[in-house]
Amino acid sequence: MALSCMRCPAAAAVRRAAGPQPPPPPSSVAFSFARCGGGVRSAAATAAGWRIDAVAGKGVKGPMDTGVENTATTSAPPKVENGTPSAITIEEFEDLASLSKDDEASVSITIVGASGDLAKKKIFPALFALYYEDCLPKHFSIFGYARSKMTDAELRDMVSKTLTCRIDKRENCSEKMEEFLKRCFYHSGQYDSETDFMELGKKIKEHEGSRVSNRLFYLSIPPNIFLDVVKCASRSASSENGWTRVIVEKPFGRDSESSAALTRGLKQYLVEDQIFRIDHYLGKELVENLSVLRFSNLVFEPLWSRQYIRNVQLIFSEDFGTEGRGGYFDSYGIIRDIMQNHLLQILALFAMETPISLEAEDIRNEKVKVLRSMKPLQLEDVVIGQYKSHTKGCITYPGYTDDKTVPKGSLAPTFAAAALFINNARWDGVPFLMKAGKALHTKQAEIRVQFRHVPGNLYKGAFGTDLDRATNELVIRVQPDEAIYLKINNKIPGLGMRLDRSNLNLHYAARYSKEIPDAYERLLLDAIEGERRLFIRSDELDAAWELFTPLLKELEQKRTAPELYPYGSRGPVGAHYLAAKYNVRWGDLSSED
Repeated sequence: MALSCMRCPAAAAVRRAAGPQPPPPPSSVAFSFARCGGGVRSAAATAAGWRIDAVAGKGVKGPMDTGVENTATTSAPPKVENGTPSAITIEEFEDLASLSKDDEASVSITIVGASGDLAKKKIFPALFALYYEDCLPKHFSIFGYARSKMTDAELRDMVSKTLTCRIDKRENCSEKMEEFLKRCFYHSGQYDSETDFMELGKKIKEHEGSRVSNRLFYLSIPPNIFLDVVKCASRSASSENGWTRVIVEKPFGRDSESSAALTRGLKQYLVEDQIFRIDHYLGKELVENLSVLRFSNLVFEPLWSRQYIRNVQLIFSEDFGTEGRGGYFDSYGIIRDIMQNHLLQILALFAMETPISLEAEDIRNEKVKVLRSMKPLQLEDVVIGQYKSHTKGCITYPGYTDDKTVPKGSLAPTFAAAALFINNARWDGVPFLMKAGKALHTKQAEIRVQFRHVPGNLYKGAFGTDLDRATNELVIRVQPDEAIYLKINNKIPGLGMRLDRSNLNLHYAARYSKEIPDAYERLLLDAIEGERRLFIRSDELDAAWELFTPLLKELEQKRTAPELYPYGSRGPVGAHYLAAKYNVRWGDLSSED
């Protein structure tokens, strides 16, 4: 029997409405179930802490769900009629799923640092969106924890100001908000107090009652207090009869040594499978679509190598500066903040070999192989910059060091460009160019794949000496205005032979009417369900830091001065020289874009 999971809330209803279906082939009985809305997955399987694998009649407990007894047992073989297995109806499957004791399980989500910006702007709205889509278990509660003194009513008032309903689905919006807020509670306490966390645990227990207790802690706090919170929560507020999971926000240390120390500290109180290191870029729709684009379309996989790809560009830019939040940024800089995690994670997903399955460990194994195949970054392959004050029209934009929260004379880079190489058979010699910066001319994140020139191109005369104008380019725009487009050469209609570059364009807003979920929605749902595919494993983190730590230490020891660039410009000139060193042009600076 083959099982497949869909995120379509109406999947079960559609099948019922369709009426009787033709019998399945003798070799298998295939059906699918909804991840959200249908109730089978989210309420039955997830809340009880077990996963349904592609194995007939078998409930399998996730490896990190220590303390949870499997509630599913091997079922009897399917009935055989006329020599073939009979189809299992949806109703029969729901009866099987009921073995998970849905009514006896609860999920309690504690947001540590609930009064902070991340919690208010991202985490609470993402949880409400999941509730609005019927993706959360039947019995769930949300607890805010912070040092600030606040009542339940004050928390709900604060949270309500940031909640919005789906643009494409506004039915009963106010009712849904009111129901959601009734499940939100607050507990004030110190981050290093076991007594305060014990009181939190008692409050959670009151809402769980006699049900199986599953608890998720989201650490929306500075990294210097991670270990205090984990120690207190694990000793005083963890589940006694279900699973306990902890979501850890970046940064995961400053270098290899501090990252390893943080991992060792976390593992004093948690096992690896309880730790969910979140990088929200991995939850973005276009990043998750990378493997679908490559592995489910025959046209791309044969081209995905050094034989056809000339270079790959991973670009991140923001059109604003630190704006009063320079204290945090100055201690990390753009390389640690963006390149070592967001862009490197995308690179690993892009370049990995085909995994043997879509299971989390198989995908993460391939990502680690990519990272271990790369050489540590060299200073000569990196350009750093820092934005300076610039006047445009009547408006003067402040420079980085003009920010009162930034130390005077700071050398922290607000821009960095780097060339990386993967030393394996698929990618040998192909430059992977990264570029990330603040206070640039535009806000965007994209992946650009520039293909090689056509050998002996019959039409090269139409492009003159600039062969780059004739190069095919695949662009995956992660944000904003998500899109995938392929640049091809095309004849301009008319009697003459004039060529033009055109786009084969998949524009998400035009193609799909459904609103794209926020990355935090996907990642929170995965953490609740125990799905680790989009979270970072400890050996993956170690391999990532090994690439950047030597460079970061050299920059700091030599006190390398960043190249200045005007606020709102395209970045330092040195980035163009770096690209030219490998015979590359930055695709986002083309006049066509």
